[in-house]
Amino acid sequence: MGLVDLTRRSLVGALGALAAGPRVLFASVAAHARDHLLEAEWLATAGVEGGFAPVVVAPDFAATPVGSGAQRLHWVEPSPDGRTAIAVARRPGTCAVLFDRRAGAVLATFEPGEGRVFSGHGRFIDGGARFLAVEIARADGRGVVTRRVVEAGFAVEAEWASAGIGPHDMLPAAGALVVANGGIEPHTPEALGAEVAGASIALLDPVSGAVRSVAELSEDLASLSLRHLTSGGDGFTVAAAQDLLADGVARPLLYAVEGEGLRAFDAPDEAWRGLRTYVGSVALDASGAYVAAASPRGNRVALWRRDGRYIGSLPLVDGCGLAPTREAGQFLATSGLGETVLLATDGEGVGVVARRSGGPRYDNHAVLVG
Repeated sequence: MGLVDLTRRSLVGALGALAAGPRVLFASVAAHARDHLLEAEWLATAGVEGGFAPVVVAPDFAATPVGSGAQRLHWVEPSPDGRTAIAVARRPGTCAVLFDRRAGAVLATFEPGEGRVFSGHGRFIDGGARFLAVEIARADGRGVVTRRVVEAGFAVEAEWASAGIGPHDMLPAAGALVVANGGIEPHTPEALGAEVAGASIALLDPVSGAVRSVAELSEDLASLSLRHLTSGGDGFTVAAAQDLLADGVARPLLYAVEGEGLRAFDAPDEAWRGLRTYVGSVALDASGAYVAAASPRGNRVALWRRDGRYIGSLPLVDGCGLAPTREAGQFLATSGLGETVLLATDGEGVGVVARRSGGPRYDNHAVLVG
């Protein structure tokens, strides 16, 4: 296995484990010739032998890692070009990996701005010509959205404040750029003893980065960190939360983003408690009618109708990755134990359609390729 030899123009970036850690290039499996192109239905990231890697998931759930690096990769964003994708390391990561999802080859890596780390998420815009990345200043947690030009080696052409601290996820929806400013991240040293996360959902102008609005939760929900987002073709957007407090209070962990406000989804108290304060991934189905939320701490995946009415849940140990399929009412779910499960709902109940074990240790997210 060799290292990809890339020019600066094609974005040779270092895979620094942390700012003070050693710099390690991202190893590629491309040195082993492939006699066929990979058939990618979904993309994910996973822990693989010796490190972490993007993963190409076939229609039959077979998983093929692409390369290997020392940093934990989080979200994968497929490019509209139909061939490449970018996997982004999560906080405190300092690497984003560009790879060819069909050839199974790492092409390049790039890094956040000086003194900043990636939060694990990014999105292609302008038909794949530009890439938006969420970055966090190490010194004070201030959030920054950078806009990078793909053909210019992912050079930053603009950057804007995220209008909050600790941003995690971000996506374009309904003519705005929606940013989930998580505030204090639960289950971190900074969260010890904290009761107010300082989270918000900011709507930014997608061209200038100007702040259009900032929505915050009410005082009784101030312990929630708003972290993950999903959006449908009509702009309907849902934010998922994690709770700083484990006090037994059944706080809603899903919210529809409606204008400048947030509407809580409904569920019985025992359903919220069953998620054990933590939603690690959220997804809309292909029709936009159903929402799924996964909790690796609660070992389950729960489903709702779009209007916020609760449908039910299924167990999945350490399950977190979620993505739609091409069928209405269906979701792919992945787990840290290497399971891949196909779930389906008719709006009244939820069941398992198919299951495969023996895969890699999947991370928090999966995405359907377009």
